[in-house]
Amino acid sequence: MTTTPTVLFICQHNAGRSQLGAALLEHLAGDRFTATSAGLAPADEVNPAIAATVAELGLDISGRIPRSVTEADLDTADIVVLMKPGLALPSVPRGEVLEWSFPNPQSWDAEAVRPMREAVAAKIQSVLLGR
Repeated sequence: MTTTPTVLFICQHNAGRSQLGAALLEHLAGDRFTATSAGLAPADEVNPAIAATVAELGLDISGRIPRSVTEADLDTADIVVLMKPGLALPSVPRGEVLEWSFPNPQSWDAEAVRPMREAVAAKIQSVLLGR
């Protein structure tokens, strides 16, 4: 019996990049992966521009709550995707670590986020779904 690999997306606030990565993996991979996300200093809510651009794909992430990454997250994830290189994690991840470099969309509107959404989707297609 094979288990579904878990992919943990991490960014600073778990409001933008990591939420976007997890939502896009869910959208693109179906049940091939389990996607989750977390941050080092969680914001109060998901970035509205990120939620709007994901909604354009038919996904609603507006109700998701940003959360802190835990040692348990890092112990159980098969793949950890750092959406910003060099993040200081609370422990060493057990799984493979991928470092992707995407800017913080904290003050962006949906129009500015769309190109990043497409770039993250392309990275997921080529790196994760190419396995």
